[in-house]
Amino acid sequence: MRHRVLGFVAALVIAAAVSAFGQAAPVGQAGAAAGQQRGQRGPTFTTNGNGGIVDADGQDGQRAQRRTGPARPAPRGPNGRVILGPPPGQAGLWIGGITNLTNPDNTPIKVPYQPWAQAVAQDRRQNQFEPHTRCKPSGGPRQFLTPYGVEFVELQELQRIFILDVGGPHSYRIIYMDGREHPKNLTPSYYGHNVGHWEGDTLVVDSVGYNERFWFDRGAHPHTEQLHLVERFTRVDFDNIKYEVTIDDPGAYTAPWSGQFNLRLDPGDELFEYVCQDNNFAPQLMLGVYESIDRSSPIIP
Repeated sequence: MRHRVLGFVAALVIAAAVSAFGQAAPVGQAGAAAGQQRGQRGPTFTTNGNGGIVDADGQDGQRAQRRTGPARPAPRGPNGRVILGPPPGQAGLWIGGITNLTNPDNTPIKVPYQPWAQAVAQDRRQNQFEPHTRCKPSGGPRQFLTPYGVEFVELQELQRIFILDVGGPHSYRIIYMDGREHPKNLTPSYYGHNVGHWEGDTLVVDSVGYNERFWFDRGAHPHTEQLHLVERFTRVDFDNIKYEVTIDDPGAYTAPWSGQFNLRLDPGDELFEYVCQDNNFAPQLMLGVYESIDRSSPIIP
């Protein structure tokens, strides 16, 4: 089993100062230092001198997305439907990597901000204060945009799909597949309330009930408790899932908007224990510029 990088905050540095269109900034000195810490399980991130990231064996940090070769068909279960996890007896994690939402042609998205939301996004990019770097869960697209990977586990007897995170908060998300509707009175949460159904080989997930204490993508785009996401997971072949999402939040944006990216299978990788607090080695990123490293000033939620 090839364990993925465990320099958690180091990998997140690239996305901390993204542009208004979700373009990543080069890795900073703090990120490089964090990636070079010793005593971590598995390889760590360092810089390659060109603004990119490599792990300890010299491979690109998104190596799962670089493999080439003939496409293999997506695996299917006994009912003939595509499965999102690895076939029985095999292992593998889905890697989104250090990327962000784009248009289908990979061009930047013109986000229809409300004025206050655009100001918040600019402030976030300047101050690099993402809750994910403090071990908080991140719902929506951000759950997949890490170098660690996720695993889909479908339990048909429970009519649920679980999405298990490896790095970060090391938590899970539940998608209810039993036809239920969203409850009327939801307590806002990081992952929201998720209901799903299949449209052919595409899993469609409708989610509401989010709190405001996380970034839903790497672009630092804010949201309110009115956030409504519709995600589409299409396993186009054995090694690729096409991820599409529509963001509808009338509290932060003047119109719904959409984006997409690709998830690439890293075969053979399995879930492993990851304690976020034990793997953060860049306190200036964990705390942001609003709090000094000696914790003499208050933490901003």
